[in-house]
Amino acid sequence: MIILKLGGSVITHKEEDTPTVNHENLKRISREIRESSIQKLIIVHGAGSFGHPYAKKYAIGDEIKDSEDLKRKIRGFSLTHHAVNELNSIICEYLRMQGIPAMPLQPSSFILTQNKRIQSADIRLIKKYLDMEFIPVLYGDVVLDTEPIKMAVLSGDQITTYLARKLKPERVILATDVDGIYDKNPKKYPDALLLEIVTSKEEIETEETTVDVTGGMGGKVNELLDLLELGIESEIINANQKNNLKKVLNGEKVTGTTIKKRNYK
Repeated sequence: MIILKLGGSVITHKEEDTPTVNHENLKRISREIRESSIQKLIIVHGAGSFGHPYAKKYAIGDEIKDSEDLKRKIRGFSLTHHAVNELNSIICEYLRMQGIPAMPLQPSSFILTQNKRIQSADIRLIKKYLDMEFIPVLYGDVVLDTEPIKMAVLSGDQITTYLARKLKPERVILATDVDGIYDKNPKKYPDALLLEIVTSKEEIETEETTVDVTGGMGGKVNELLDLLELGIESEIINANQKNNLKKVLNGEKVTGTTIKKRNYK
């Protein structure tokens, strides 16, 4: 079983101020998943331009100041969830058009967080859908949190690693818009060097080019590095490159970064 995280920058035009789907990428990615040999798969996708603008505008995850602020955040929570749920529906439809039995699962319906970290999640249905050969499709969402913030943005990256800890997949794959992890931001520095293997947080330096309320690439890597404690390795690849996703799902080597334990031999 593989857990595949589709980055919001791959499936949407994240730089847009309004929700905008990258239809060309979604069509190709869905086809590559169908053409791969993978039999058991969980897909988690980011919110991209669908969720981040609302979450930022309404400061979801910030402490609630007063009753008026609570009302405002409730509205923002509802708008954010509606937007990411809409994106999830679009993605699942693309998958179904390729004959993939996608089953959308709404994180806010079964996940609670405490201080923005998952406190509880009922994953029994995910296991059942997998057993029945569905492809569960989850996504970055807004969820209820404990006091004092009451509401939080839950990233697809955190969902991915939480499920990995509970379900022990063979591999975790992050499909992004860059080739992997660099020694510095490749979108800003032309001389940035790709790190083919990362074994610790000290080996990386991240500088974000855009505001990402879920933590950006630094957050992604930190989540994946935590999985090493359980012996679960991860791969980060560029899903904008044709056939990269199909190859990595099939276990073939592609340009990217592997997050694994250090080999001292």
